[in-house]
Amino acid sequence: MDYPVETFTQEEQAKLAPHFTNLDLPVFGLVNLPETVKGALFARYSRYQGTLRRLYLDEFAADAQGAAAAFDGAEGDRAADLYRKIFLGYGDDSVAQLGGAHIALEWVSNVMTKVLQRGRLAAYLEQSTRYIPYDRPIEGSERYRYWHDGSLGPEYTEAMDFLFDTYSRALPRVEEWAAERFPRPDDVPEAAHRRSIRAKALDLVRGLLPAASLSHVGMFATGQAYEQLILRLLSSPLPEARDYGDMLLGELKKMMPSFVSRVERPDRGGQWIEYLEQRGRAAERIAARLGLDRERAREDSGPSVRLLSVEGSEEDLLAALLFEAAATSEEEVRSAVSVLPPDERAVMLAELVGERENRRHKPGRGFEALRYRFEIVGDYGAFRDLQRHRMLTVQWQSLTPYLGAGVPEELDQAGVGDDYRAALERSEAEYERLVDIGRAEVAPYALALGFRIRYVLDMNAREAMHLIELRSGREGHPTYRAVAHELHRQIAQVHPGVAAAMTHVDRDTEPRLERMLSEIRAHARRAERV
Repeated sequence: MDYPVETFTQEEQAKLAPHFTNLDLPVFGLVNLPETVKGALFARYSRYQGTLRRLYLDEFAADAQGAAAAFDGAEGDRAADLYRKIFLGYGDDSVAQLGGAHIALEWVSNVMTKVLQRGRLAAYLEQSTRYIPYDRPIEGSERYRYWHDGSLGPEYTEAMDFLFDTYSRALPRVEEWAAERFPRPDDVPEAAHRRSIRAKALDLVRGLLPAASLSHVGMFATGQAYEQLILRLLSSPLPEARDYGDMLLGELKKMMPSFVSRVERPDRGGQWIEYLEQRGRAAERIAARLGLDRERAREDSGPSVRLLSVEGSEEDLLAALLFEAAATSEEEVRSAVSVLPPDERAVMLAELVGERENRRHKPGRGFEALRYRFEIVGDYGAFRDLQRHRMLTVQWQSLTPYLGAGVPEELDQAGVGDDYRAALERSEAEYERLVDIGRAEVAPYALALGFRIRYVLDMNAREAMHLIELRSGREGHPTYRAVAHELHRQIAQVHPGVAAAMTHVDRDTEPRLERMLSEIRAHARRAERV
């Protein structure tokens, strides 16, 4: 892909050079900045329309304390020698967890963001389609924000432009409908109401955006996590992933070269990459042999949440919660709990959970004694949000059009439902064309986020509480709120005490402006600072 390149004045270059490892590539590191500034930059990044370097110039450079020396990329000979002695000499991989770096990866597709975010041991910040409109071309370009590499033919470009054109026409019409459907209450500031109307419209039309839509991602990770990420990228069948793997390796070699020194060694990184490639080919070969690769069989049965398996009982949960306070074996704790009547166990469980004044008050690690494995079929847009809960196990299949796509009823009410359906049809046709010409690995790029994907969430009860309470919140997107509600309902059927402990599940399903409360709070905070 021909990545967009920003131009900076000489004065801007002088402000940027000390703090960014390059000024012209889509992958770069942040250096010579306080950790709080790097964290604040990434926090603002998700709702900022432009790039990270432009954000620094717009909102942070004026507060920089003097001019720092340009970053020279040197880690120091003594530090490098010590690292080699400990890490390479003794094989202590834990050393690679003790150094980290902030990296920005810009102009990545929504397909690519999932590849980046698959690792657990990292912090990620992604530009959000819930806050940023995609209705204009890239600045200085005639092309909308989508991935392309010039090899997919003019049909691909035409199909992507069709999706973005439909999105751009629909957005103001849906905003107008939302403003009429949800008039501003007298006690709500006009600015907060206006922003919540925009957020509602962006939520409703985001299903039109293709998985090729470009985003910006900020990462903070250890050297070990970056090493594994690079290996995963370089072994991927996606050309985009391999390109970013090369660029990421190049930037980390400037910042922390010893931590990624094994990647380019044939006997280490080379063998790792070969192993990952072999493993992927074996899975595809065996799935085909068992007849499990019938991709084009349609199953348009709508979204679903299915509890596949449960591990542990509420007796196990009680024993686990009591274990750390006991002075006996776990077996004796279980025996003591097992003789209690059900009503007493329920009261005891509620007492051990305690009064949770907000969802951040979590019960003990004993909740990790129970596990749930769910299979979910839902739209790709919601999957993108749920996939980000990395402490649980997430596995997903390829995005195809064969599980269908829904059309939000609000879009019919706004008068753009037929346009939405036409865009889905065009998206599916382009997917089929790419598969037919032998480009199945990039065919998902053509699919709108409204198409469904099948995935598995495997989590313990403590993580289930975190996910369900967070994603059921009134400010959440309606599609993943529906998944959270169904997860909670099915857990209640097998473990009512666990479900009852989730006291901060928002069950309200009435139509509303999801972001209204958040915008009112933000408006009040801004007013206090004036």
